[in-house]
Amino acid sequence: MKFNALARTFDAIDKTTGRTLITGLLAQVLRDATAQEIEHICYLALGTLNPPHVGTQFAIAQKTMIKIVASLLNQTPEWVELEVQQKGDLGSVVEQFSWEGSQELSVEDVYQSLVLIEDLNGTGSQERKSQKVQELLLQLDSLSAKYVIRIILGTLRLGFSDMTLVDALSWMVTGDKTLREDIEDAYNVCADSGLVARALKEGGIEAIRAMEIHVGVPIRPAAAERMPDVQSIVDKLGVCVAQPKFDGFRLQVHVDLTQETPLIRFFSRNLTDMSNMFPEFVTACKTLPLKSFIADGEAMVYDPNTKVFMPFQETVKRRRKHGIEELVSELPLQLYLFDLLYSDGESLLDVPHDQRRDALKKIVASSSGDVLQVIDEKLIHSAQELENYFIEEIASGLEGLVVKKPHAIYQPGKRNFNWIKLKYQAADKLQDTIDVVIMGYYPGKGKRSQFGIGAFLVGIYNSHSDCFETVAKIGTGLSDQQWVELKDLCDALKVPAQPHNYTCDKALAPFVWIQSGIVCEVLADQVTLSPVHSAGKTEHRLGFALRFPRFVRYREDKSPYQVTTVAELETFYQR
Repeated sequence: MKFNALARTFDAIDKTTGRTLITGLLAQVLRDATAQEIEHICYLALGTLNPPHVGTQFAIAQKTMIKIVASLLNQTPEWVELEVQQKGDLGSVVEQFSWEGSQELSVEDVYQSLVLIEDLNGTGSQERKSQKVQELLLQLDSLSAKYVIRIILGTLRLGFSDMTLVDALSWMVTGDKTLREDIEDAYNVCADSGLVARALKEGGIEAIRAMEIHVGVPIRPAAAERMPDVQSIVDKLGVCVAQPKFDGFRLQVHVDLTQETPLIRFFSRNLTDMSNMFPEFVTACKTLPLKSFIADGEAMVYDPNTKVFMPFQETVKRRRKHGIEELVSELPLQLYLFDLLYSDGESLLDVPHDQRRDALKKIVASSSGDVLQVIDEKLIHSAQELENYFIEEIASGLEGLVVKKPHAIYQPGKRNFNWIKLKYQAADKLQDTIDVVIMGYYPGKGKRSQFGIGAFLVGIYNSHSDCFETVAKIGTGLSDQQWVELKDLCDALKVPAQPHNYTCDKALAPFVWIQSGIVCEVLADQVTLSPVHSAGKTEHRLGFALRFPRFVRYREDKSPYQVTTVAELETFYQR
């Protein structure tokens, strides 16, 4: 497949807002691709070269790309900067021009060139990267160059997620969503859209239904539902088990000691590889009596003198790339494992919870030191028992409890009543915090005029339409310094127009739109109905909104597509 054909598809998607049309366009280009091409197209369509757990880092700044484009167009960098301000981004600037590009490079030619550019490092690498980028652009037509530039800068923004890719793969085969559930199940077990797409292309739906766990490729984590009180939880589950709910880093641990170089990886909730941040966990995992395993857990910073867990603000300091060794002793971590998903070549996803826990306890009991722990668990027979345990954990400084069915299987990527979380909130208030994505901001007034920002617009995720819908304007909960920092974060992600996957009433349109990338946690008093907010809004129903919302903290461990969904907020409202 020629890259120009893929670029034309990207351009058609960029001008389209309907999810069905986007799905059809993707399905067509995937249908025409070879097995190798389909793997790489899945990554490129999401603006990367690799799945999320591998990541893509070109290390080419906007200023560097401006110089490359200036040389390409025989213009000055100052002229290009002015054009960017008018057109919105560098890709749109380049699109206006033409040159003698070959227009014959294939998808694989471009993909491999981008891989080579990403891999360049060491002394003089920036100059060599710039040279290679310019050489690549000169071989392309201007439309193809537009999308290559956006991929390199991380600004592709075609307005859909991996779930639309899952739909497109079904459409590729059947022309509808018939196979969506099977493909999504495969993706939940092996969260690599390119790998899943290639399996479907090579082996058909039978290969998808037989998709196995790959150590080193994340399993999409299971999630807990919410209920308002202990009685409703016991009524729902009957006899159940309860585990403390920590406020730390959720980590999925992957270990394969059979390789010449042992594979030990720690993936965050949003499937990011955080392995280099936890050297003490690497050492501890090497002592376990298994050749390979995958476990689910939560990492918490603790005070080694008092053995008391530290607040999340202390734990988050361990999320850094440099100076890690110094922090190991200053902010020691313990990893509390609460589930075992894979053990020595065998998937445990369909094994009941109590059996998985027994196996996990035997494994961790053989580890040296106390860095790895199995989370506590209490058998619950009544609402009174659950309430007593809940109060006990709250008093010890934890968030609350996660209550589980003792015989439930592990369902990757699913949020259901196998797990239910119970967190403390004041009476008559919303029973939990809400995770939202920041969509844009408004200029400041009065004292905040000096910050350039006075409030920001947030939204939640509508998984049915694969878009973000507004739910609140927030202007409280941040200090003066945090307002300044938030504006800087937003300005780094600002876009010239409302993104295609944002649904927003004109009356709420912010002063500056930003692409979805900043996730934060907010607290509100209630969920109410709103004539202007678009969350869950239909022809027959008003939208949902948050009453008295206030900022709590950023959630760097979550991707925009892991924020609270419209379906969850509707459940809040009904309660």
